[in-house]
Amino acid sequence: MTPRRGEVWWVRLDPTLGSEIKKTRPCLVVGTNVLNERRRTVVVVPLSSAPQAAPPLLVPVVCSGRRVVAVVDQIRAVAKERLTRHMGELSPSDLASVEEALRIVLEL
Repeated sequence: MTPRRGEVWWVRLDPTLGSEIKKTRPCLVVGTNVLNERRRTVVVVPLSSAPQAAPPLLVPVVCSGRRVVAVVDQIRAVAKERLTRHMGELSPSDLASVEEALRIVLEL
């Protein structure tokens, strides 16, 4: 399995600690494809349907026809074994919005 940048996968995020986002949920793959191919981990941003959008931390996107938010401040590397099922991919404009939010949050 090689997840690609911009794809959305169901990811088992538990076990977690403290305020980390929990449970199995859709996550956006944001790492570069070269690393996705060569490493045993991928960098993801969790998606949530609960909170209201509040950029740059909570970026509105469409995933599988539903309005959700990318929880940008919860970016993390996860083992590929945590990825359970491919859901689809974000539109180029939604991916660009998440990328811009990451630049702001990480001061890149």
